[in-house]
Amino acid sequence: MQKRLLFTLFSLVCWTFAQAQIQTPEQFLGYKPGDRFTPHHRMVDYFEHVAANNPNVKLIQYGETNEKRPLIMAILSSPENMANLEQIRTDNLKRAGLMEGTPSTAIPINWMSFNVHGNESVGMEAAISAFHTLANPTNAKSQEWLKNQVIIIDPAINPDGRDRYAMWYNQKMNTILQPDLQSMEHSEPWPGGRANHYLFDLNRDWAWQVQVESQARLKMYQQWMPHLHLDFHEQGINNPFYMAPAAEPLHEQLTAWQHEFQDIFGRNTAKYFDDMGRFYFTKERFDLLYPSYGDSYPMFNGAIGMTIEQGGGGQAGRGGFNAVGDTVTLSYRIEGHYTAAMSAAEVTSQNASKLLEQFEKFYKENSTNPKGKYKSFVIKGESNPAQIAKLLELLDKNGIQYGKAGSKSGLRGFEYQSGKSAAFSTSEKDIVISAYQPKSVLAQVFFEPNPQLNDSITYDITSWALPYAYNLKAYALESRLDPAGAYEKVDFVANVPGKTPVAYIAKWEGTRDAAFLAALLREGIRVKYPEFPFKTEGKSFPAGTLLITKGGNEYVADFDKKVTGIANQFGISLETTMTGYMEEGKDFGSPNIRIIQAPKVALVGGAGTSSLNYGELWHFFEKDLNYPLSNLELDNMARYDLSKYDVIILPSMWGGGLNKAAQDKLMEWIRAGGKILAIDGAVNLFANKEGFSLKTFDTDEEKKAAEKTADTLARKERLEPYQEGERLAISGGAAGAIYQVDMDVTHPLGFGTQGKYYALKNNSNKFAYLLDGVNAGKISSNDSYRTGYIGYKIKSSMGGSLAIGSERMGRGEIVYFVDNPIFRGFWESGKLVLSNAIFLVGQ
Repeated sequence: MQKRLLFTLFSLVCWTFAQAQIQTPEQFLGYKPGDRFTPHHRMVDYFEHVAANNPNVKLIQYGETNEKRPLIMAILSSPENMANLEQIRTDNLKRAGLMEGTPSTAIPINWMSFNVHGNESVGMEAAISAFHTLANPTNAKSQEWLKNQVIIIDPAINPDGRDRYAMWYNQKMNTILQPDLQSMEHSEPWPGGRANHYLFDLNRDWAWQVQVESQARLKMYQQWMPHLHLDFHEQGINNPFYMAPAAEPLHEQLTAWQHEFQDIFGRNTAKYFDDMGRFYFTKERFDLLYPSYGDSYPMFNGAIGMTIEQGGGGQAGRGGFNAVGDTVTLSYRIEGHYTAAMSAAEVTSQNASKLLEQFEKFYKENSTNPKGKYKSFVIKGESNPAQIAKLLELLDKNGIQYGKAGSKSGLRGFEYQSGKSAAFSTSEKDIVISAYQPKSVLAQVFFEPNPQLNDSITYDITSWALPYAYNLKAYALESRLDPAGAYEKVDFVANVPGKTPVAYIAKWEGTRDAAFLAALLREGIRVKYPEFPFKTEGKSFPAGTLLITKGGNEYVADFDKKVTGIANQFGISLETTMTGYMEEGKDFGSPNIRIIQAPKVALVGGAGTSSLNYGELWHFFEKDLNYPLSNLELDNMARYDLSKYDVIILPSMWGGGLNKAAQDKLMEWIRAGGKILAIDGAVNLFANKEGFSLKTFDTDEEKKAAEKTADTLARKERLEPYQEGERLAISGGAAGAIYQVDMDVTHPLGFGTQGKYYALKNNSNKFAYLLDGVNAGKISSNDSYRTGYIGYKIKSSMGGSLAIGSERMGRGEIVYFVDNPIFRGFWESGKLVLSNAIFLVGQ
């Protein structure tokens, strides 16, 4: 009793002190919220100020961005809860079955994330205002809410993109409010502030954790596993306000309670908006299917995930006219997000017990009786080991358990590679992921072969099955298959330099091998590859295997030490041979043993190119390969000295792309020996143009037949109801359809693929096989389709089309990637094919 009294007196003293010390945002920053955009560092200063003066606020720096800005989160609750914070956190993990033991506390965790998109910049401003209200000890309502919840505020998920936008805008804005959208301050330049440093959309990276911000944030997320997650965004200036409930399609794994709570929140927030006379909409546009959003990822982890969208966006700036002539101000937008945040705190407090009860029920029911069709997933051990290692790394990041399959026969399941049911057996080398585990739902969603679409109008891709993304041989079983034991990763045995062999031999199977090659080339070590399979000293190797020969590297000091040291750095097990005379295949002195010249590579970006695809490629070079890259502006291509580069990569682009002068200069460079990699929309720069082999149709007859079919469909569709227009429009497109691509393993583009690659199709492009080029990757037939949405207008004609190809131009070459091979950085198998194009093609 005496202890309790002392604690109460201590809390009262701290409360009084905090009341006197905490400044409002206006007092601290020197301007009213909404008068201008706050730089990220000033927001951090304010959060530190509040935390320093309120013992019931804990501030954590959980990471750092590429541009060295801190990633912070604030934790708030009542004095009693803050004193017991670690117990509350671990009790929640016990509820989910992620820790042993029985919970002794009953406090839900409410996590709010702001500014995942940098130029949806009202988020951080609203976070500052919401933080002050929740931390203010004189605010009776917020202090009452904090008695039965812990609130976590992440004020800026994307500080680099946020400051890119805010600093630009603060420089361009007029002192006198100027809502004219034609004024300079309302026209953000390329690439905009939406994405992070590497121009990744962080709201599509929750599951894949490709970016450092996502990796750091999800590490914290797994430590807390919140019950509620709000993701604050902005949308176009002509839209009002969007809040949950979400739109169809809603993934079948979502529970009745998750639907119900979204409705509870929506109705509660609508009550306040109705009082203010503000407009809003629900159940439209923003669905819950793709697992890597800030709303869907928490949903698949048992929480209530919700997207909040305020109308305004980067175009609105400090204030802009909407379509009806109203001025949408920054302060008005802050009010919208602030109200939603307060509503979330209120409904969490009101439903605290049920949130905990249903969260625990979610994990118990799914781990003992998985809801999905497939209960177990097997990865075959003979699959590419480099890709298996990458997959297991992803599963570890997401807390998904796996084990060794053991020796079992008489099994049957969906075979991903063929897209059909097949009989199979398992071995000690195979991996099994059972749905009977705490992360049951997330595991099922990651591996589901064919997500059920109850509505084909979706906001994002419709398939992402990891065996396709990693190009692994795998099966999905409708029956339970438990691991036979822990899966033990094979320990890497370091290479030890000894007597110099004729050649060190390294596999060419994945991104790790490409990074190894890049490191060797940067050290000036000469590397070769054979164009044909070979056998030496009783061991067989495929075409494309890396050869680091003694001959040609005499000038390299400490050659053996350097080669083995770099191999050890990447975990590469080297083979050796003491002879260049082959038992089968070409001898090492053959002209068919190609030297890999270290390419000087340039990437084109700027207005007219896809900033996202540009960012994927930029990140791939700097973070996956650690290989130098020049970044060129599209508008200046006609003025550059292109002779400095061996390879130029054109990311997806639209419109006119290159102007006439730039096109002429580029073609001259190609004919002189340059190599172009054209990706996604960039292939249209060359398609159906005189002098190029890339054509939409093989013959005029095919073209006429396609035009006739399109005309027939158009005549039929004109009689459809007006409101069917959106649905009819998507019938000619694709949203993450997965196709098997048959690779020519005799061509460098096919090396390491073992003859198959799975393309993720997000466009309607279809091209005939090249007449005067190499059809290295083909969608051989309509049976090559595996899963994901593709419209009926193009699905029936996709078979017999080009996926990846190349054609010679003088002494140079153009490589065509009809689809983006490294989509969002998580489509791992495409990175090998892209590496083939960068390093091996044309040598």
